[in-house]
Amino acid sequence: MNKTEFTAVVPVAGAGTRLRPHTHTYPKVLLTVGDKPIIGHILDDIQQAGIKKICMVVGYLGEKIKEYVAANYKHLDVNYVEQPEPKGLGHAIWLTRRCVTGPVVVMLGDTILDADLSKFLTSKEDCLAVKEVADPRRFGVVEVKGGYISAMVEKPEKPKTKLAIVGIYSFHNSSALYNSLEKLVDSGRTTKGEIQFTDALAAMVKGGHKIKPVPIEGWYDCGKPETLLETNRHILDKKKFSPKAKNCLIIPPVYISPTAKVENSIVGPYAAIGDGARIDSSIISDSIVNENAFIINMNLSGSLVGPSATVVGRKDQLNVGENSEIRFDKNVCDI
Repeated sequence: MNKTEFTAVVPVAGAGTRLRPHTHTYPKVLLTVGDKPIIGHILDDIQQAGIKKICMVVGYLGEKIKEYVAANYKHLDVNYVEQPEPKGLGHAIWLTRRCVTGPVVVMLGDTILDADLSKFLTSKEDCLAVKEVADPRRFGVVEVKGGYISAMVEKPEKPKTKLAIVGIYSFHNSSALYNSLEKLVDSGRTTKGEIQFTDALAAMVKGGHKIKPVPIEGWYDCGKPETLLETNRHILDKKKFSPKAKNCLIIPPVYISPTAKVENSIVGPYAAIGDGARIDSSIISDSIVNENAFIINMNLSGSLVGPSATVVGRKDQLNVGENSEIRFDKNVCDI
């Protein structure tokens, strides 16, 4: 099947509550990892796979997402569907039913995957990506028999396997998918308070529909500060940028936007500095500094600095004689 016949459905309506305070004013998918926002990496993968038509499900702060896509992905044919209430992933995908005809690939908008997307587009069978995880209770979990998925459950208390569903789904006949979603929505059935995509897929499997599991290696969640930083480290390792900055020591891997101004600082390892950011007299490692942030006289590690944030420390000069005692932190115990 021609890859260009596929429509990519990308749900990006989540509020990203675990990434507050950043997501109070900024959509989660626009937070930076590596050299660009989360959604930029996903759209790059879709574009490189040859898919031209995309339907994005927006909600919370959706206008900012539309602005970013319009400015950076002019060659893609992107339609938007609004999800005004957070009723679950199954509901979000059901809302796209009028945008999609023919084959469809669903890619979650807050997960970056190391996967060969062409495997899903060229397979003669419907597929979904899976990966073995240590604690599958937080995910949709599949059982496999004879090379096909035999059952799946959303966030089971007692998982029968460790194979988690991880964010890519492809269907040659989208009408079968949307028919199952339609029945689920009409029934009013929810799991953990939401209309779950996994429940619609489980109903398809129970009805005899064949879906093949495709194991993938790299799966990088962007839902929490610690996982966002882990994803940032992965991208910096993978892309190997060669940034330069005035009077700076750069310890790779590091990304510094060409429009950022970084001076008199030590940057890296694993630092990503966004567009228009300004950094002076600071040490920045294992951190993400988003666009237009300003940092001076700081030592930051394991940190997220939001767009247009200002972080100012202090710079001291000392001339210390023998047997002197200087305390900047009164909580430090006696030496």
